[in-house]
Amino acid sequence: MPRAKLKTKKLAQRIDLNYFKRPHPFRRLRFLLSVCVPALAIIWLAWYGLTRNNHVYSSGKMSVSHSVLTEQCSSCHVKEARAFSAKASDQACETCHDGPIHHTNQLFTPNCSSCHREHRGSLRLAATSDLSCTQCHANLRVAGSATDFARNIDGFDSSHPEFSAVRAGSVDPGTIKLDHRVHLKKNLMGPNGAAVQLDCGDCHRPPASNEPWRFGGVPQPKASSVAQKQEPPSINPARAYMSPVSYAQHCIACHGLQFDKRFAESAPHDTPTAVHAFVVLRFRQYIATHPAELRITNSDPNLPQKPFPISPRVLTPEQWVSERAAESEQLLWRKTCMQCHALSFPTNQPLPVVANSNITVHWFQHAMFNHDKHRLVKCEECHSAARTSQETSDILLPGIRTCEQCHHTGSDGAEARCFECHTYHDWSKEKPAHGNFTLFQLNRRQPHEANAQTSVGK
Repeated sequence: MPRAKLKTKKLAQRIDLNYFKRPHPFRRLRFLLSVCVPALAIIWLAWYGLTRNNHVYSSGKMSVSHSVLTEQCSSCHVKEARAFSAKASDQACETCHDGPIHHTNQLFTPNCSSCHREHRGSLRLAATSDLSCTQCHANLRVAGSATDFARNIDGFDSSHPEFSAVRAGSVDPGTIKLDHRVHLKKNLMGPNGAAVQLDCGDCHRPPASNEPWRFGGVPQPKASSVAQKQEPPSINPARAYMSPVSYAQHCIACHGLQFDKRFAESAPHDTPTAVHAFVVLRFRQYIATHPAELRITNSDPNLPQKPFPISPRVLTPEQWVSERAAESEQLLWRKTCMQCHALSFPTNQPLPVVANSNITVHWFQHAMFNHDKHRLVKCEECHSAARTSQETSDILLPGIRTCEQCHHTGSDGAEARCFECHTYHDWSKEKPAHGNFTLFQLNRRQPHEANAQTSVGK
């Protein structure tokens, strides 16, 4: 038999209307949590506030360069009106260091913090993401004129153009005549008539190198031990680029400037005016102690040992010096100097004109390169054409495909982000910055703590 359905009034009479007055474990726990947790949170925040500890608000550890500002959040984060968060402002960054813009005709100038992300630990602030660069260079536009650079670059090993220095039609502007193939061949005749085998390091070294030269005429100055301790090789800019080849350090041991058999010394490697003055002075000094040579006997050039049956000539010292100097200088200008230099002989000038050497020191005008960081690689791996080059106009730099063998994206590649070779700021336009912090402001301890430690030290 089906159960009779109760009326609503009967059901309502079964409900205990005083249930909330009786204690219950769940309600007691809920009450304790709703009171105690906010109270603990307030006490916790108050404690950090009283001790001036800002770690609770920090997004992470700061970089090594800014670690001294760990307790000074307000030095970078400026509170703005009607804003909940206090973001790092460009004005705060420029208080300590200036960051000049990239180009005067750029359309967009990013904020400092959009490229240099802090609170990521001890990472380099200069190690910016490629997105910081490609936001403009993926579709490059400038104000007022056309760009001089590639317009669409979104990565080094994807769309980066070939280096301008090695593009088709590029030539070395240097005027020094140098045959790399001859200088790198085996059994080359070296100083004192001995056979030698030259290496790249015998001519090409960075300024900071303290290794002695095998054939150089002037020893390379060695850096002091104090300088080496203060400036590690990895950050020494004098180790990044190779020094220009100089005659005194690299050439003089094999290529002397002898001008007359009467003298063992060579002419100076200097301007034609200085060389002429040196040669004339040496001949004047010589004839003053050898006056017998003023008497010159004419000889048949085809039979040097058979004199002409005429009276010999007797020259004055100035005539003798003038003739000997002219003969010696013809040997220097026409043979010795022209082996390496480009000389011209104007008709209205007594001395030749030597073309400027135009030796290029920095081939990459808009990028950075460091030879010191590539020491594990053989020179010929990048400069592969050196052993076969015969012309001065040959550019022996590696192309971008050579660099991509090591520098590419992926876990097995060396750093290939834009910042590795390029900088954004035009540091030639940097302005001086004047710091306004005191030592106590930068110190994590309180002033009385620092004074107490100073008193103990005394």
